[in-house]
Amino acid sequence: MGASLRALRALVLLAGFYLLGVVLLAVLAGIDYAAYASGAHETAGEIGVFSVVIAIPIVRGLFMLRTPKEEPPAGIKVTVTEAQEPALWEAVHDVARQVETRAPDEIVLVQDVNAAVSEDSSALGLRPGTRRLYLGLPLMMGLDEMQLRAVLAHEMGHYANFDTRLTPLIARGRSQLIRTISHFHERSAAKQANERARQERHAAKRRAKGRRATMVDTPGLGATYRGMARMYTAYGNFYMRATLTTSRRQELAADLASVRVAGRDAAASALREVNALDSAHGFYMRSYATLGVGAGLLPPPGEVFGGLRRLLEARSAELEELRRELSTEPASPYDSHPALAERVARIEALPDDGRGRQAARPALELLADADAVLAALEQAVLTPEALAMKRLDWEDLVHESMALYASQGADDIREALSAEGAGPGLAALLDAIDADPAVRRRIADRLPDSEQEGAAAGDEVRAFSRPALRRAVGQLVTVELTARGTARWQLSWSESATLRYPDDGFEDRLGPALDAVVADRPDTGPLRKLVLAP
Repeated sequence: MGASLRALRALVLLAGFYLLGVVLLAVLAGIDYAAYASGAHETAGEIGVFSVVIAIPIVRGLFMLRTPKEEPPAGIKVTVTEAQEPALWEAVHDVARQVETRAPDEIVLVQDVNAAVSEDSSALGLRPGTRRLYLGLPLMMGLDEMQLRAVLAHEMGHYANFDTRLTPLIARGRSQLIRTISHFHERSAAKQANERARQERHAAKRRAKGRRATMVDTPGLGATYRGMARMYTAYGNFYMRATLTTSRRQELAADLASVRVAGRDAAASALREVNALDSAHGFYMRSYATLGVGAGLLPPPGEVFGGLRRLLEARSAELEELRRELSTEPASPYDSHPALAERVARIEALPDDGRGRQAARPALELLADADAVLAALEQAVLTPEALAMKRLDWEDLVHESMALYASQGADDIREALSAEGAGPGLAALLDAIDADPAVRRRIADRLPDSEQEGAAAGDEVRAFSRPALRRAVGQLVTVELTARGTARWQLSWSESATLRYPDDGFEDRLGPALDAVVADRPDTGPLRKLVLAP
């Protein structure tokens, strides 16, 4: 389907929303006219009142279809000029020439694993406007230059196919649908709420007079609004499915532009890489970049997003698995993109173009100073509160953060010790056990029950409470060791952070020492000697 036909289709779909309201009003007017023409004026009057009640939400819906004042695009970004990043701009211009389209006017670097294009077109998409390319720095970290060119060609393909010209028109229709349907539901809810409040006031007055209050009942109110909402929702579902079907076809067409510019293998590998990067980036942001936020800590400048490079280097085996495991779930009728597995399969099924996987430099090397750009992105994206946090190198960040969280994890046993009149530390616990072995049971009873312990009874409770107490004592040991500086949390890019003990055999001795503390006849000596001895 050509751009002109797609534009006409989008206009017809949008006009259909207006037409739906006009047709409904015409039907109501026809019913009223027929009733009056029949001569049954009393019945016609009742029908007229009912028609007005029905027509009000329809008319409101037509007025709600007016497009609100356009707001600036959401999100925070960093725009780079040709003078700042000549190599990146040269690559973008080169790809645009090969796709035979006008290059973007702006390149905007963002913090997501994503690339996208937009165009500020006007006159229902007939008049071109400013073009912007949004390019994620985390995306560039995981791609080489040929893969990046494949991604750029895909986005330039949207320009060449006039997809970006039609996007504002289609988005306008979607926005109007959502606003109108929401309006009907809001009106229905408001009508019910007002009637409920009126009935509750009436019931309160009756009770004040010692009379029986009637039951509050509002189920039938707002039915006309809900009926209109259902009708417009049905058309909205049709509109969304029709426009999103077009969007999926546009993605497949843009993939062909990617193949023409970068080659079949580079285009397919780029899609596989994006799948792996998306998962890796989410894991990195949760487990590394924001690890210290709860402790008021952030990585060094440029490393909040830039640290992803370290993770990618350390977890190559996991990334390779993610490259192979593409989603094979069928796309929903409301998905804007075909399933990734389908896109890759279509590309890999194309004839071999002889270009293979060409060796290329990392895409991030297209930037004049990647570290400076990453630092600038932090300044643009992070909140003032985040920017004010203390910055530590990765090793210290992991240790300080994990030490704090370990200390917070020991709050439950500290509270139990306090309730027993003991101090909050490991030494106080061991002293309390030596003074009264039965204190172990009382402390264990004060610890939060596990799911299994909560369901246990009789002697089973003891079986579950002892491991809980052992874990809690182990938490105090961790706090004590880190406070003394004899143990340190160790950063690892290939696995979770681990606690590095004073010597290699320490952990082997720690287990029996903890067992001795929680035994039926407790012995605190081994743990004292191991942890508390000078």
